[in-house]
Amino acid sequence: MTLKTLTAASAAQLDKDLMSESMGFSIDQLMELAGLSVASAVYKVHPPSLGTTILLACGPGNNGGDGLVAARHLYHFGYAPRVFYPKPTNQPIFGGLVKQLKALDIPFVDTDGFEAALGEADLVVDALFGFSFKPPVRKPFDTVIQQIIDSKKEVLSVDVPSCWHVEEGPPKQGDLGSQFKPSYLISLTAPKPCVEHFKGQRHFVGGRFLGKKFAEGYGLDVPEYKGVEQIAELQVGARVEKL
Repeated sequence: MTLKTLTAASAAQLDKDLMSESMGFSIDQLMELAGLSVASAVYKVHPPSLGTTILLACGPGNNGGDGLVAARHLYHFGYAPRVFYPKPTNQPIFGGLVKQLKALDIPFVDTDGFEAALGEADLVVDALFGFSFKPPVRKPFDTVIQQIIDSKKEVLSVDVPSCWHVEEGPPKQGDLGSQFKPSYLISLTAPKPCVEHFKGQRHFVGGRFLGKKFAEGYGLDVPEYKGVEQIAELQVGARVEKL
């Protein structure tokens, strides 16, 4: 099996094309579908019977927005999500997502309380940085990432494991994040080249909005989603092809 992967530039262009006048998607729609797929992946690898406390670490960009959406869906799936979102983005869509979570009494964790919340978590969702991440990792995220690594908790990373380069994979040995090895990964729209370095247990793709004709324009295959599933499982360790 060969995974067709999108570079950062191609992924950014694909999002732009989806939101063009001819395609008609909005960032709200794409984020909602992406976040739903993240929540679906959590349910697949860690159903509520295994523990309901899910800690979602959300960054300031769209990757963090996907995490905020996922938190709402997880609440309705029967989980007890907790959200770490230390650098809120000053845009209406993000403000709306935060209001939705607070209306459900979903607790927010600050930097000082992160380590304690981490200790109580049954699973961590890493939605800190996406495919546009560029080092260095700034505070408080440097400390948070190291705490996640040290905790040895199972982690589901969203699109790209935090600290990883979208194309080259984890940082070099000794640098922050070089030991960040999530158990699960959900790629959004399509895998990114860094999946070549992912050695975790399960890998999914989500974001069910590509039509066959549109996907072919990028050289992509539409994943084989089954029925109402929002995610499709991919082979860990498959050969990677960059598009």
